[in-house]
Amino acid sequence: MQCNQKVTSLQYDVLKKRGVIKNSRYISQQVQKVILNMFNDLSKINYMTKVNKCNQTTVIFARTSSCGYQVYRQDTSRQVEDLQAYAKLNHLEVVKVFEEHISGAKKNDEREVLNECLTFAETNGISQILCSEGSRLGRSTWEVLETIKKCIDKHINVYLQKENIHVLREDGSVDPFMAVYISCLSMANEFERENIKYRLNSGRAQYIRNGGKLGRKPGSIKTREQKEKQYKDVLNYLRKDYSIRVTAKLTNVSIATVQRLKTEFEL
Repeated sequence: MQCNQKVTSLQYDVLKKRGVIKNSRYISQQVQKVILNMFNDLSKINYMTKVNKCNQTTVIFARTSSCGYQVYRQDTSRQVEDLQAYAKLNHLEVVKVFEEHISGAKKNDEREVLNECLTFAETNGISQILCSEGSRLGRSTWEVLETIKKCIDKHINVYLQKENIHVLREDGSVDPFMAVYISCLSMANEFERENIKYRLNSGRAQYIRNGGKLGRKPGSIKTREQKEKQYKDVLNYLRKDYSIRVTAKLTNVSIATVQRLKTEFEL
């Protein structure tokens, strides 16, 4: 039977070049079926490859320890900018940015932004989460590993920029070396935090033994009435719904102070 429209000339030429078909242009229906199945399989493989390449959606998770009115002392802009640059360089689409201002020592169930990030990644089919370093996920080794485990169970990769590592391999399997590496880094961070606490507590104890007193001097804490009088202009601008930055600029008061007043006076 002559090669008909079911097996195109292009397919025939390709198979002939590869030695699958020799000289005859007459092939049986059985051979045609094998050829068609072969091309269908190749099409499926190519399609899945394109899908995997296209599924490069990511989210960024950034964290600093400062919270409340101290947010402006530390912000996550540097982390976000570095991760966005990495995503752009690697042709990754950043769908959303999650920024958290909380101590990494907090338990996972207390970290609303982190949990929101994980839920969003799962429900929206995000392929990976970008993070500046392992300590951004937490200080406690077990808390970090718990977060990593959640991502692995949902087939979500995690990239740590400082360490330059991915939790999952290209085939989706867990790299056992990376798991050990992350555990060691987390334990080192946890030990360092304990050492800092020990040094601080030791220094405070020595200061008190030598007659020192901790806390503000008596009378240095202003009452609510005193603050309202001193920062009258600031409070007026805030009551008129001026932004924190604009208010700080107009009154020549620091952003941190304006934020603290806004929080204290519930404006």
